[in-house]
Amino acid sequence: MPVAIAFARHFDVIGFDLDRRRIKCLREGEDWTCEIDRVQLAASTIRFTDDVADLAGYDFFVVAVPTPVDAKCSPDFSLLIRACQLIAPVLRPGCIVVFESTVHPGATEDICGPELEKASGLRCGIDFKLGYSPERINPGDREHPLEKIVKIVAGQDAASADIIADTYSRIIEAGVHRASSIKVAEAAKVLENTQRDINIALMNEMSKICDLVGVPTAEVLAAAGTKWNFLRFTPGLVGGHCIGVDPYYLTSKAQELGYHPEVILAGRRINDGMAEHVAARLVRLLASKHRLSPLTKVGVLGMTFKENVPDIRNSKVVDLYRGLQRYGLSPIAYDPMADKAQMKHEYGIELSEKSQLKNLDVLILAVPHRDIMSSFWTDVPNMLGDGGIVCDLKSAIDKHRLKADTDYFAL
Repeated sequence: MPVAIAFARHFDVIGFDLDRRRIKCLREGEDWTCEIDRVQLAASTIRFTDDVADLAGYDFFVVAVPTPVDAKCSPDFSLLIRACQLIAPVLRPGCIVVFESTVHPGATEDICGPELEKASGLRCGIDFKLGYSPERINPGDREHPLEKIVKIVAGQDAASADIIADTYSRIIEAGVHRASSIKVAEAAKVLENTQRDINIALMNEMSKICDLVGVPTAEVLAAAGTKWNFLRFTPGLVGGHCIGVDPYYLTSKAQELGYHPEVILAGRRINDGMAEHVAARLVRLLASKHRLSPLTKVGVLGMTFKENVPDIRNSKVVDLYRGLQRYGLSPIAYDPMADKAQMKHEYGIELSEKSQLKNLDVLILAVPHRDIMSSFWTDVPNMLGDGGIVCDLKSAIDKHRLKADTDYFAL
């Protein structure tokens, strides 16, 4: 959406999606991702459609479909392939197709190019050209919008690279970085997210050690952070459609080429296991307080994959929720940003109203949305029962403000 709206200030832009409900909402001025507000949508010349025939006559395509992994954590290119098959019939000589989806190095030319060629009857690299410009937006980050982030661009040849660089330069104030090849651009993007994943894994491992030693991780990080070159990462659940997924694209390609990546996969194992670690830690704490039973009341604040976004894709809070269920508990979940129908459809989880979180044995502050934090200290006395437990996954609160009989656990 930010890319489409930005391009529409300079070009004739049409936005396509298979989801008719999504298109209907956008036409009515609502972007449920919360990336674009009603004023921006109303002022834009962009048109929206769910009819692929409406794409005929356009010559610059941006493909930004998700690239998830399957149950075995192997790359799932089905959405990308389907996107290629959809747009191929409307391609014409001279078109450029730019992919923003995160993939392993080589995927654009080895997977997307042949699919477009096969379905269009045109010759890739001759009749139409490929490009790659990875998405770098951080969802929910108001300080680093699209226009302020340097955009990596790459083309199949020098001529296509020139056009792609010029096109994106119209909307990116921070400028563009021209990668020497599509593979370089693909590798750069997957490295960005893999680096974050590994650094967070280190913090998660450190948090486990700090818990065993008996010192607060947040205080250790505050002390270590006084050194100028300390990297400021924090522990937490790593979900979403980027950091928790993209490293598997890189490791899959490496293994295909005969190399077993040890550090990256170790980081993935640590981060993928954090939801179960938190569930087990809470159960042990409840057992030590003799409050573990099927009647134990557990409330979860926040179910999206990160704060201040409505995106529930690959949310590891869902893994925590299900982990608690495996221990015989029945968590109550509340999230003011998540769509109730989507949560029910995707995960079978019924979101509750905040008023239903009362007299809890455990209150898990999983995702500190602004809407949750704005009333947190007013809500806590009503939510948490005497001698309860607060689990603060993001170290978002001052534990000293809790009642003296409250146990506090943070990563």
